[in-house]
Amino acid sequence: MFASEAISRRARRLAATAVQRTWRWAGGVAAVSPDDPSSRRFLHLGTGSSLAFPPGDVYGEQHIRIGEGTLIGVFVSLAVGMPGEILYDRAEPIITIGDRCLIGRSSSVIARCRIDIEDDVTIAPNVYITDHNHTYGDVGMPIGRQFPAEDAVRIGAGSWLASGVVVLPGARIGRHVTVAAGSVVRGEIPDFSVAAGVPAKVVRRYRTGVGWEPPLPVTVVPPEGWPRT
Repeated sequence: MFASEAISRRARRLAATAVQRTWRWAGGVAAVSPDDPSSRRFLHLGTGSSLAFPPGDVYGEQHIRIGEGTLIGVFVSLAVGMPGEILYDRAEPIITIGDRCLIGRSSSVIARCRIDIEDDVTIAPNVYITDHNHTYGDVGMPIGRQFPAEDAVRIGAGSWLASGVVVLPGARIGRHVTVAAGSVVRGEIPDFSVAAGVPAKVVRRYRTGVGWEPPLPVTVVPPEGWPRT
């Protein structure tokens, strides 16, 4: 009995090692890069960019343009319209992701109108960005059946969206903006600012010649053994 249990444990370890190595190998091989035939479904996929495996829901690739050196994590959804739907017969993209961007795992970029993510934007895991939402004006019809309203979204260069951020239709996020975790963004966030809350509001902003307003709080910690007030 003990021998059979030892053999079973050893077989499990060998099987687990094989599966883990195969999964890591598959993840590397199945990632979408500009050299892969599947990259041709995209309007453009720049040099050095890749979409990790396994992906989230990815469709409408013919309307998606991705710049150079951009990394898109596992389970990220990039979607234009509905599966199989061709929204526009045009060369311009509906989703644009710039150069050197990073999109964290399980995030979603869902578009029907226009979403522009400029260069050097960092998006943490579990961020949701959309340019459309269901309307609710007709109280005689379930909201889920009412056609969505659309408004373009822009996220400025060099910005950072922390984990759990939601970006709603019509949001205009400026350059070098930090959006705190869990915030919901609508409307305009100016350049060089920090936004937080639901809905997100500017809590700090950098002004040329002035610095950060309000300034960072200064906490003085006395050396070990000194009296603390």
